[in-house]
Amino acid sequence: MVDFKSIETFLWVATLGSFRGAAQRLNTTQPAISQRIAQLEREMGVKLLHRDHRVASPTPGGRQLMVYAEKLIGLRSEMMAAVGDRSAMRGVLRLGVAETIVHTWLPRLIKSLNTTYPNLSLEIEVDITPNLQARLLAQEIELGFVLGPLSTPSVRSRVLCDYPVGFLASPGLGLGNGPLTVHDLAKFPIITFPSKTQPYEIVRSLFNRPGLPPIRLHASASLATVVHMAIEGLGVAVIPTAIVENEMADGRLQLLSTDLTIAPLTFSASWLESPDTVAVELVAELASRIAQSSTLVDAPPPARH
Repeated sequence: MVDFKSIETFLWVATLGSFRGAAQRLNTTQPAISQRIAQLEREMGVKLLHRDHRVASPTPGGRQLMVYAEKLIGLRSEMMAAVGDRSAMRGVLRLGVAETIVHTWLPRLIKSLNTTYPNLSLEIEVDITPNLQARLLAQEIELGFVLGPLSTPSVRSRVLCDYPVGFLASPGLGLGNGPLTVHDLAKFPIITFPSKTQPYEIVRSLFNRPGLPPIRLHASASLATVVHMAIEGLGVAVIPTAIVENEMADGRLQLLSTDLTIAPLTFSASWLESPDTVAVELVAELASRIAQSSTLVDAPPPARH
């Protein structure tokens, strides 16, 4: 009799094109994956996978089986969502997070997950969106909170929240009287997100104009470092205001009035399309609710001049 676990194993090998990838996804070993596939092929009486140059691809019979396998896995997911006890959801979810989220509502999400899904564990990786996108496509993470939504066809996305970007500086720089022009700001080093990110390119383009002095653009992958540099008066930080609410409230940083505008940063939950994404979609749904409620209560205070 065909075993359901063997069908699931076959579907992941065919989808990922790799026995190793399927072993990682199913948290088992490559020999175990090979054994399940061999058993399934014996029971079906047909060869299901080509194994050429370490790449596994479905045979004609394998492609036909994939249609039914996807339906079976999808029906199982629907059944668990409709009938199963969600609090009993268990396993490990590999989550990639942009650092802005770490400094805003991620702790609230983790607290809520601990209560709602006490048997679900998280492996959290913090990185820039381009790296997280690559890791998502490589199946190294299952869910990403990234700048988006991602435009890759195989990726599904759900908008989480928008964060306004502000120009922030230590009161010691004496920039409280505004509005400041781009020429005023260009006299100071600009501190912002790391290179190869969308916000970095936006900031660079603002100051890369004729008539302005060469831009002194300090980029860092650590937003905590960016904030600390701004507090120390080492330049003007261009970052989401939501991550420095405490620093603005106690006067260590002030939101500058300028004649420049930067579109808010939109963050999305993104995951790969798959027949079995119940856990991922439930976490994305919870993250969306928490993110949107957080943006309502975390509105930045008025600028201090």
